[in-house]
Amino acid sequence: MRVPDLVGSAVANTFRAKTRTALTVVAIFVGGFTLTLTSGMGTGINAYIDDTVAGIGASDVMTVTKASESAALAFGGDSGPAEYDPDAIDNGQIGLGTVIALTPDDIDTLANIDGVLDVQATKSISADYIVAGDDTPYVVRVGARVEGQTLQLAAGDAPDDASDAFELVLPVSYVEPLGFVDDADAVGQTVMIAVTDAERTQHLVEATIVGVAEESIASATGASVVLNDALTDGLYATQNIGLPVDVSERHAQASIWFDPDATDEQIAALKDRLADAGYTGTTVADQLGAFTTVIDGIVLVLNAFAVIALLAASFGIVNTLLMSVQERTREIGLMKAMGMGSGKVFGLFSLEATFIGLLGSGIGVILGILTGTAISSVLSDGLLAGLPGLTVIAFDPVSIAVIVLVVMGVAFLAGTLPAARAAKADPVESLRYE
Repeated sequence: MRVPDLVGSAVANTFRAKTRTALTVVAIFVGGFTLTLTSGMGTGINAYIDDTVAGIGASDVMTVTKASESAALAFGGDSGPAEYDPDAIDNGQIGLGTVIALTPDDIDTLANIDGVLDVQATKSISADYIVAGDDTPYVVRVGARVEGQTLQLAAGDAPDDASDAFELVLPVSYVEPLGFVDDADAVGQTVMIAVTDAERTQHLVEATIVGVAEESIASATGASVVLNDALTDGLYATQNIGLPVDVSERHAQASIWFDPDATDEQIAALKDRLADAGYTGTTVADQLGAFTTVIDGIVLVLNAFAVIALLAASFGIVNTLLMSVQERTREIGLMKAMGMGSGKVFGLFSLEATFIGLLGSGIGVILGILTGTAISSVLSDGLLAGLPGLTVIAFDPVSIAVIVLVVMGVAFLAGTLPAARAAKADPVESLRYE
């Protein structure tokens, strides 16, 4: 019997006991359906996390601070109030409390650490408000942006760091309050940003809106205006009017660039070298590490339920094919008597098991994609409407193909016991079977 004939016979034999086969297919369907949904959820959320990581910073950039030894005491420690440290500076921009200020000497030290390709001090700007024309002024936060960081834009473009013009990206939540019709209408408009210098004089700096940024659950710039280098330098110089040079050059943090192809081990080694020099380095992956761990844990637990369903279905396949072998004992004996080898008999029953796995997984995957797409659409338009760009359940063709192959593999393994029993059957004894 040729391979095509073997496959055709296996498919036809699968439908001999339709009810029994249908129940087995349903059991496999449950596992395939669940795996499809959980895989889609992992794909969708991880894609959103990747976009969020790009919004926080570049993958080859590390945020560096110099931790204050008294910071823990100052914020809820058990040993009483902390001693005043004249070198400490508030790092509220990234929510890490008090740190030791970075000076130009620290910037030089960081630049000379092995593995650091470039270093740039973060210029922290405290703006009073932003206003368009003569409308109501609104409190605003200025977000720090580093080279290589990707902004999630609803309209317009990212600010051009090579331009001498003052440019900014406006958060989408500010569009309507500032009097603009929509995101596209805001692009190209001018606004004024107010900052107060050290002499308590307030200055208004005009800038052009070049883009509107979407909100993000973890983006440092999602609810902040993002400036190009020219505007950053202009506002920083303005707010430092009246300050001594040594005070204006104190920074809460800096960004360092390392090899974008660096391995996890090399990044860990760089962090160790920074620690030995008295600094703390944090990558964007570190900032979202706990979040991704929770998501991966949830997906893993849900996948475990799917695996349990598949294991239960595998016993159904064993039972179905064992009964099929018993019912077709004389047929097996006849096939062997006509010259069909044990290998082809084994292959026939293994193909039946694999085809059952294909049916169950195929139906499970198709219904899983349809269900997941519907659920994702409902959530995106309703409960999760405040998270633009989030597709809760997304599907990757490679992952779907892997699910089908895995389920077929499980079905094949489940069918090996009945197939082996059929292959070992003695043709004479099988023909005498009543």
